[in-house]
Amino acid sequence: MPDIPFVLPHWMYWSGLLLFPLFAMYIVRRQAKAPPRAGVSLPVGYLLWLTGGFVGIHRFYLRSLWGVVYIPLFAAIIVFSNPAGRRALDTLSDARHDLLGAEFDVERFQKALVQGAEGAAAKLANAEQALAAVLEQMVAATAAVDHWQMVSGGFATAIAVLLLIDAVLLPRLVRRRAEAEAEASTEIAGEAAPEPVRDIELAGTHEDPTTPRVGSRITDIIDAISEWSGEFVCYWSLIAVFVYYYEVLARYVFNSPTSWAHESMFLMFGMQYMISGAYAFREGSHVRVDVVYQYLPVRAKAVTDIVTSIFFFIFAGTLLVTGWIFLADSIDVWEVSFTEWAIQYWPVKITIVLGALLILLQGFSKLVKDFILLTRKEV
Repeated sequence: MPDIPFVLPHWMYWSGLLLFPLFAMYIVRRQAKAPPRAGVSLPVGYLLWLTGGFVGIHRFYLRSLWGVVYIPLFAAIIVFSNPAGRRALDTLSDARHDLLGAEFDVERFQKALVQGAEGAAAKLANAEQALAAVLEQMVAATAAVDHWQMVSGGFATAIAVLLLIDAVLLPRLVRRRAEAEAEASTEIAGEAAPEPVRDIELAGTHEDPTTPRVGSRITDIIDAISEWSGEFVCYWSLIAVFVYYYEVLARYVFNSPTSWAHESMFLMFGMQYMISGAYAFREGSHVRVDVVYQYLPVRAKAVTDIVTSIFFFIFAGTLLVTGWIFLADSIDVWEVSFTEWAIQYWPVKITIVLGALLILLQGFSKLVKDFILLTRKEV
């Protein structure tokens, strides 16, 4: 299979982290407002075409047996041509190594001949014969590599042509599948409809479930900001699925492991960890030792939270100050990573400051709620 020299551009990485969550949030909220929809979906069909079309997943989604056409073509690449191509590459690599040694011997014996060393002429002749043999091996190995790349490329081209055809046919295929499912549902319309599945509202979120819900306008705004920030970065996990999916294909199918996939994702998850801290605090998801706390009455819990909030604000404030120092130093030198990808580090350092600021705001919201609980007559 031909190599893939693609390296993710920095601008695409940063713009993807900003735009993809916004697009995903729009799609999810739009779908939540829309009535339930049965049957196949054209966007899902194209998604499967893009990510799994090389093995006919989109065809199987539409219940079309033509999807099996893709499997032998892809299997031929994985089982037949790619292993042979890798063996040819290993042979070529060995031949290149032998070539360096043969060239070194020829050069060494040529110098010995000039210096009049005894037996240098015979040794030079043997070295030149060895060099000629290695050159023949190089030619044969190069031809073998070219041959297997052409074979893999032929199978890949066949898959690509089929995918392009299906890209054009997919709207009609989806429409026909939807019509078939509609006819099938009409035939069983007289039967008893199944009981609709009801959505179950999750309980136990939003801090302590045993504590009454209180707040003010300012705490509602802060809670909304924390909720939005948590929802925003949660969609980054979907990006990881696509990136690691690409890495597996590039590494094991195209023999082109990337130098950026792992680095881009562990940086992304580090930023996600920082920004989502406020949302986790709002939802009561941080680790808390509550062996005694869980048995306290509501007012006692509020007093305990107020007293222990001193340690929280010390930690969060220290994180904000030190994060700002790290950010300033990073911007001062326009820090980048020490890898080949050389991604900018200063945007990563921004999330330290942003995450500390968000969790400080959420801590202030929690503190206001605790004081409201203390001042209420009935709890």
